[in-house]
Amino acid sequence: MAMAVIHHRESSSGSGGSSSINKHLDAGKYVRYTAEQVEALERVYTECPKPSSLRRQQLIRECPILCNIEPKQIKVWFQNRRCREKQRKEASRLQTVNRKLTAMNRLLMEENDRLQKQVSQLVCENGYMRQQLHTVNASGTDASCDSVVTTPQHSLRDANNPAGLLSIAEETLTEFLSKATGTAVDWVQMPGMKPGPDSVGIFAISQSCRGVAARACGLVSLEPTKIAEILKDRPSWFRECRNLEVFTMFPAGNGGTIELVYTQTFAPTTLAPARDFWTLRYTTTLENGSLVVCERSLSGSGAGPSAAAAAQFVRAEVLPSGYLIRPCDGGGSIIHIVDHLNLEAWSVPEVLRPLYESSKVIAQKMTIAALRYIRQIAQETSGEVVYGLGRQPAVLRTFSQRLSRGFNDAINGFNDDGWSIINCDGNEDVIIAINSSKSLSSTSNPANALSYLGGVLCAKASMLLQNVPPAVLVRFLREHRSEWADFNVDAYSAASLKAGTYAYPGMRPTRFTGSQVIMPLGHTIEHEELLEVVRLEGHSLAQEEAFLSRDIHLLQICSGIDENAVGACSELVFAPIDEMFPDDAPILPSGFRIIPLESKPSDTQDSLNTNRTLDLTSSLEVGPATNHAAGDAPCQNTRSVLTIAFQFPFDSNLQDNVATMARQYVRSVISSVQRVAVAISPSGLSPAIGPKQSPGSPEALTLAHWICQSYSLHLGADLLKSESLVGDSVLKNLWQHQDAILCCSLKSLPVFVFANQAGLDMLETTLVALQDITLDKIFDESGRKALCSDFTKLMEQGFAYLPGGICMSTMGRHVSYEQAVAWKVFAADESTVHCLAFSFVNWSFV
Repeated sequence: MAMAVIHHRESSSGSGGSSSINKHLDAGKYVRYTAEQVEALERVYTECPKPSSLRRQQLIRECPILCNIEPKQIKVWFQNRRCREKQRKEASRLQTVNRKLTAMNRLLMEENDRLQKQVSQLVCENGYMRQQLHTVNASGTDASCDSVVTTPQHSLRDANNPAGLLSIAEETLTEFLSKATGTAVDWVQMPGMKPGPDSVGIFAISQSCRGVAARACGLVSLEPTKIAEILKDRPSWFRECRNLEVFTMFPAGNGGTIELVYTQTFAPTTLAPARDFWTLRYTTTLENGSLVVCERSLSGSGAGPSAAAAAQFVRAEVLPSGYLIRPCDGGGSIIHIVDHLNLEAWSVPEVLRPLYESSKVIAQKMTIAALRYIRQIAQETSGEVVYGLGRQPAVLRTFSQRLSRGFNDAINGFNDDGWSIINCDGNEDVIIAINSSKSLSSTSNPANALSYLGGVLCAKASMLLQNVPPAVLVRFLREHRSEWADFNVDAYSAASLKAGTYAYPGMRPTRFTGSQVIMPLGHTIEHEELLEVVRLEGHSLAQEEAFLSRDIHLLQICSGIDENAVGACSELVFAPIDEMFPDDAPILPSGFRIIPLESKPSDTQDSLNTNRTLDLTSSLEVGPATNHAAGDAPCQNTRSVLTIAFQFPFDSNLQDNVATMARQYVRSVISSVQRVAVAISPSGLSPAIGPKQSPGSPEALTLAHWICQSYSLHLGADLLKSESLVGDSVLKNLWQHQDAILCCSLKSLPVFVFANQAGLDMLETTLVALQDITLDKIFDESGRKALCSDFTKLMEQGFAYLPGGICMSTMGRHVSYEQAVAWKVFAADESTVHCLAFSFVNWSFV
């Protein structure tokens, strides 16, 4: 075995020098280690890369071959070994980054070439149009985008034999590739989705072609065959896919496969019918090694399952779409996704047609969702994702899918699932549907199934909202459940799941303490969807049951809380669950879905009143336009559709009682949502926009001046820069201050009356709900003790410095801060104490 040499310095001190070196090695000498010594040190390094001084001395005693090496030299060896390991890891990381950047550069160059071709094509078309303007017979010419991307209609005769299907498949492949990498569609960048080093991919939409179309391309660290397998399993990642069934599959002559596929999708709201598709799907490999999965609709309405099964669906069309997956050098793949659909918008009410005519909506629901899902699987496979409560990623994904699917089932209420509508004369604002055959069977353990004697009842409704940001509304509903929920109704559903008892709500009254604890389970890579367990704390009002715990646990998903995501819907879906939270727990989802509707330039306020049965928010007057600042103009006349669905198990002899309760409860929730919508609309204090000063309410600006003046008076320093204290800018600058600034009232139970944006972020709350938070709730035990000990000092000298510590947000998360400053806020006369102000310096979530 060869000698392992680190460094060697020859001694010039004669024959006795070697013995002297062996006995008294100083720090400046470099040592030659034998292979046996290196092997011994490597074994220790594997167990402990950074051994202590005692461990190194022990190593010398236990390994005779190291007896001629001093502990200091062994320390140097471990330092060098750790350095080499760090360099190796960094080199490996840089190689991986370099491969990704090379692949992304290739992708961007191809995208640039495609755009240059598109520009050249547009220049030619522009010249042609100019020429035609000077021609008398130019009126019959049509150079629109429709002529390029319109799908030819194939007769049923072509689809009845393999040769005809192969011809259609090859034509579909050509048209798909022209959209994915060519200029068949005029793609424009998706608003709010700028490409960058941290972006998932490059996203584009078309606004001029037939139907709706979206395109995505990105780099994924999975092999092409794995990606194709994931994407073809559409129900796993497309939440609106109800069913996908392959009716026929046969090999194509070139080694590919052709499949005839029938797909059913859920309707996103109760106001529109669901869609289904009858398509040909073609999977093949190109000459350059790329894998392609392309798809298009087949003409004819008789294909697919029986007419009775498809009666609740509107047949929509898939124009040439699919996935182009190319392997990258060094691993991974570059993927191009194209979704091009005609959703037959004529079949929905006029007010909802923007939902079916928007390419942005399709991009968010299908194209971007597909690429995000693949990236999620890739990160989970590489071990980059860590989830809470020891759950495996696949289990958590299954819970999210079950919650979403159960909510979609409730909204759609398909007859073939056993749903039927009761007592509906067309004028009811709340629809009541029952499913007498539904059983909450668990996924893997039939013993955990709950079969109800009566079944499941669903109360659902939809309404239009105006000038209400969906993301803000969903965040409020998530964070402040007590503002709209009835704890006794939650207790009823939870008790039914636990024991199959059907005590009518209110028979065993329980009081909700107002406290909810949200425990995160997992989230997607861009945090667009959160999976969590919510614990609601309650106490029985009956004295004999006061010692019993009345806590309720909910499994919940929250999505669409990013206000910058154009076209994305916002959801809050939850279901009672046993506190043991087994992987195969039965769930009965309920919740909210808010879908933004794109406004066309020709839309007017009158469109909200075209159908009174759809509009449950006509009383939401948000004030005249003159009350809004010019910068808020884009927020005006924005509309969204809110769909609510709540499910309740029931016994057959209590069906009427539960139906009455469900109808009243949903109406109560609607009323609460309307009240919240008024509060968070841009006409009021919107958490998304910041404090707005109404002409008749200068309190916020006045308080901001008092806070800053009192700070300077007590501490002898300026809270804001001197140039920021002029006019109305003081409120703006205080709102944007980096430290969390909060004000609380001087009462026996102090409550917060003001917070800047950092303060709201730290408490994870909104201005609307701020007044429900008391001062003692945000400090931990040591923080409360520090405040009590310094309170006398605060009241005497007007200010106090509190040591750093931990406080608590309304979501139950711990927040650390470096220091807190408290001071008295005087009114204008500087003699009356208006409130107490707190500034939390350098705060962050733990």
